[in-house]
Amino acid sequence: MSIESEVAAHYSRPDFEAAIVEALASAGKSTDPIATGDLVGVDEFHFGWRPATVAFAADLAFPPGAHVLDIGSGIGGPARYFAEVSDLRVTGIDLTPDFVATAIGLTRRCGLADRVDFRQGSALSLPFPDATFDGATIIHVGMNIADKAKVFAEAHRVLKPGSRFGVYEAMRGRDGDLAYPMPWAETPATSFVETPATYRRLLEAAGFTIEHEVDRSALVAELGRKMRETAARDGLPAVGLQILLGPSLPARMGNALAAIDAGILAPTEIIARA
Repeated sequence: MSIESEVAAHYSRPDFEAAIVEALASAGKSTDPIATGDLVGVDEFHFGWRPATVAFAADLAFPPGAHVLDIGSGIGGPARYFAEVSDLRVTGIDLTPDFVATAIGLTRRCGLADRVDFRQGSALSLPFPDATFDGATIIHVGMNIADKAKVFAEAHRVLKPGSRFGVYEAMRGRDGDLAYPMPWAETPATSFVETPATYRRLLEAAGFTIEHEVDRSALVAELGRKMRETAARDGLPAVGLQILLGPSLPARMGNALAAIDAGILAPTEIIARA
């Protein structure tokens, strides 16, 4: 089985949308239409969650009306946020068919299907013509991709000259062993965590100019602490990441947050210009 097949299998589940709709209903929320804010607990599948997405959008400052590509869009949370709050048109692409189907269904229920669309495909071979997009993002995807140079080359190819490319990834902060499972991988076989220096080097080699870099570890550590306190007191929220990760959520998130607390992982944002 190829690495991409293993990664897609790791994230696959055929009933994501039904499970999310059921969880919303159990929490007394509307399911059609869905308020995008009611999905925050499940569709911000990256460290820092919605606050990190808000900060990322502010730093990128895409102009209203821009057409932005979200590489590795998952079930669509950040794409919907960018479209709704920043008045963008967003196209998401993801390797996992179940994620794409769920993203399409939830986006329709949120009333955003005219501004956000999704398709299945590989970040290593983006199915778009050269110079298609006014901007692009990649959020917590590179940990599953060994050939980051190819991803960045493809991103540069599909961006119009001068466009911004926002990278927000779990990067390596210092040497140290990562305990598995992690949210993105069961074992090291599909985990490819690199340093910010490596990301910068590969981005520049692909033709990008680095404009901005910020380590979000402190934000994530504080939010993680509050999340664990809330879970210990009240249990997991009905609409939460356990829908995506199942009963392994505590172990996976615990390992990841421990690595962030120890400085081994550093959720880092880099903004570059094509």
